[in-house]
Amino acid sequence: MTDKLTVSVLGTGIMGAAMARNLARAGHTVRAWNRSRAKAEPLTADGIAITDSPAEAVEDADVVLTMLYDGPAALDVMEQAAPALRPGAAWVQSTTAGIEAIADLAAFARERDLVFYDAPVLGTRQPAEAGQLLILAAGPSEHRDAVAPVLDAVGARTVWTGEDGAEGSATRLKLVANSWVIATTNAMGEVLALSQALGVDPQRFFDVIAGGPLDMGYLRAKSGLILNDRLSPAQFAVGTAAKDARLIVEAGEKHGIRLDVAAASVERLERAAAQGHADEDMAAAYFASFDEQH
Repeated sequence: MTDKLTVSVLGTGIMGAAMARNLARAGHTVRAWNRSRAKAEPLTADGIAITDSPAEAVEDADVVLTMLYDGPAALDVMEQAAPALRPGAAWVQSTTAGIEAIADLAAFARERDLVFYDAPVLGTRQPAEAGQLLILAAGPSEHRDAVAPVLDAVGARTVWTGEDGAEGSATRLKLVANSWVIATTNAMGEVLALSQALGVDPQRFFDVIAGGPLDMGYLRAKSGLILNDRLSPAQFAVGTAAKDARLIVEAGEKHGIRLDVAAASVERLERAAAQGHADEDMAAAYFASFDEQH
């Protein structure tokens, strides 16, 4: 297989669109599909062909990359694509799907003779657009050269977690990482809300922790989105973060542990979404601290 591939990107939201652009810039032939075609149309300016169906997108593709909302959505779209999938093609599954769903997706791949890679990513809009995502991947080493050009185009680094994507080792690591991201984001929102309620200038808090072990670039970046009213366009949307938080809680429950902070995060994110912030950056969970629109 040559380094220049035909790649199908299914799902062109915040992450999928950026990945498709980087694949095209790397010289690959890219066909993309999105449930809402209008959202995918801007990709034509990057030389990407937009298709009317998943099946049309995956026809003759060397690699199929899925970046959809969740596991059931990924399975549904791949079932629509099934008639045109080429046996032996690689499937790079980058949706944060959850542990249970990965087993279903891997089973589909076996039925269709696809080489399955469990490959969620760490990063938000900005690193995605820059091709600087961290890819967590599991899949057979003998076929990795076939997907390396795709992973190299969308990410700065790939961390391999196992030989069998069906085991979900990459997804497990992604859930652990996201549990930290979501907890930290919600804690930041509460810090700002408490500062406001107590009449404390948030900058005084930042000055107190400056340069010490409690200081974090992430804290300052996310708080800046709130303080400077830059929650749109989202780096990682409230609605998607709520979905991921639910997957984290479910994973904990299935393995016999209570994740109280993650469960509280689900409630805060869902409350913020209900207030109208679902499509804003996940930092907008801050608004869940207030009973009225803020």
